[in-house]
Amino acid sequence: MSAPTSDVPLEDRLAQLGDSDLAELPHHDVVGALEEMVTHDDYPCLGARSVFRRHNAVVTVLDDLSDPGNASVLLERLAEFAAGVEPEAGFASFVAVFRGPQLEGERHFEHLLWQLLQRLHDADPMPWADGVAADPGDPHFAFSAAGTAYFVVGMHPRASRIARRAPLPTLVFNLHEQFEALRASGRFERMRDTIRRRDEELQGSLNPMVGDHGGLTEARQYAGRRVGARWRSPLVVHEERAVDGPVLVDGEPA
Repeated sequence: MSAPTSDVPLEDRLAQLGDSDLAELPHHDVVGALEEMVTHDDYPCLGARSVFRRHNAVVTVLDDLSDPGNASVLLERLAEFAAGVEPEAGFASFVAVFRGPQLEGERHFEHLLWQLLQRLHDADPMPWADGVAADPGDPHFAFSAAGTAYFVVGMHPRASRIARRAPLPTLVFNLHEQFEALRASGRFERMRDTIRRRDEELQGSLNPMVGDHGGLTEARQYAGRRVGARWRSPLVVHEERAVDGPVLVDGEPA
């Protein structure tokens, strides 16, 4: 790979990485490419930039997004990640990067994303995380893994939004409790508005899929594909694990 630089516009640099043989390179090169994307001057998500610059991103590289064997490995590593997070160290994210497959388009990635999340849930013996809804259609839904709630961000080379155009298929698991802490601090709205403005400047248009937690279900945003009002998440949550504590809004019961 060529040397990392922000002198090249982000969209062009991502195209260069997409044309490389990144999937065949060692772990540190794959992680380096992702870090280069997120820390690029043009990248709009300030939270992600902070996570990587503070070295608070835990990145795992797996072979193929469609491999059924990924679920048990990923669930174990997510549990380890959640147990090791230190709140005083700032935002942290768990990132799973997959060397394959070659994607046909956004719908293909969306299918594989939900297929993996279903496998994760099927393998998960823990009840749904406290404070969020288990129904994927609920406005207060968040994905649960090993008893911890996450907002999942899917990224891949065929994404229509530049900010979602990772060099390889990638899933970012962001701790939901961190968003609640940001809201409680009064900094959430300012950060959200800055990210949306930067994304519009990068793309040339507003992202039609962004929304606030408690409006429409966040599940609509996971894959990054633009979906209509009739879209429904394919995730089937096991009833015996779906009953948990009250949903929290800004740290208070809804």
